[in-house]
Amino acid sequence: MKSKIKELVRKNIQALAPYSSARDEYSGKEGICLDANENPFGIYNRYPDPYQPALKAKLAQLKNTSPTQIFIGNGSDEAIDLAFRIFCEPGQDKALTFVPTYGMYEVSANINDVELIKLPLNEEFQIDRNSLQSYFSDENLKLIFICSPNNPTGNLLRTEDIEFILDNFNGMVIIDEAYIDFCDQASFIEKIERYPNLIVIQTLSKAWGLAGIRLGIGYMDEEVLSYYNRVKAPYNISTVNQQTALDALSNEADYQQKIKDILDEKEQLILNLSGLKGIRKIYPSDANFLLVEVDQADELYEKLINRKIIVRNRNSVIKNCVRISVGTPEENEQLLNALKEFSND
Repeated sequence: MKSKIKELVRKNIQALAPYSSARDEYSGKEGICLDANENPFGIYNRYPDPYQPALKAKLAQLKNTSPTQIFIGNGSDEAIDLAFRIFCEPGQDKALTFVPTYGMYEVSANINDVELIKLPLNEEFQIDRNSLQSYFSDENLKLIFICSPNNPTGNLLRTEDIEFILDNFNGMVIIDEAYIDFCDQASFIEKIERYPNLIVIQTLSKAWGLAGIRLGIGYMDEEVLSYYNRVKAPYNISTVNQQTALDALSNEADYQQKIKDILDEKEQLILNLSGLKGIRKIYPSDANFLLVEVDQADELYEKLINRKIIVRNRNSVIKNCVRISVGTPEENEQLLNALKEFSND
């Protein structure tokens, strides 16, 4: 498969000469920098390092991988968008995903003029292998997106089904592991050596509590990374965001405590929701949120909004379902108190 990666890449991207920034041409730390038209005064007057070596080294240490297999993006959405831009000819190629799932796959497909095939998950929100076979032979199908744990359903997709796709599909497989920190499932990062066509996306937005700095990570084969580095914006991650991420990643005890607190609160939330009138079903969750089927999702959503409690109404995607993120103990208590009042109306 490794020799075929180049064949998957759009011809214009293969031939693309990336923008050469001042920091590409001189990456030293010492000297009088008069090369990048920067303001000589100020705290953040210098452009950031375009390849984030310190941050990649820290991530490589934490994930037991190599810095040469890491892409740092402006949120996971950049890694998703670049996959379309690198591998899909607009108006010609296709991508595939399993629904319901994260909506940005479709948005990025539409922006890049790429047809997105949406195969429904089964009743257990798992991949139906039988629905896949006919697509593997489509030469215009270049990307398959898999979100696991899945959003908005919350469950892990079966490892054997994902490996079935990796073993049988000749295009790129992007596994979105935004919520992987909240479960015991091993990351697919460890399978990149075996599958050069695999891209694993993670984020600092969820378990690390850094949604505000918009920092996503793509783990991939070095050849694939070379194309990502050609196409990305030269300075896509600010100096401030790189340092903020490094500071957080250096405090793993705080990260572990956040996960424990969230999982403890999730269990309490499940326990307290289970006894409430109007709650029909709480779906199994491997993430930091719950998909909950209720009597009337639209009505419940509006009632909660009136209390300034905001959940995600997923009724248009999964009938009468809302998605509830696990909050602080105080936030969860306010939610439960409101739901108890509604059930007594």
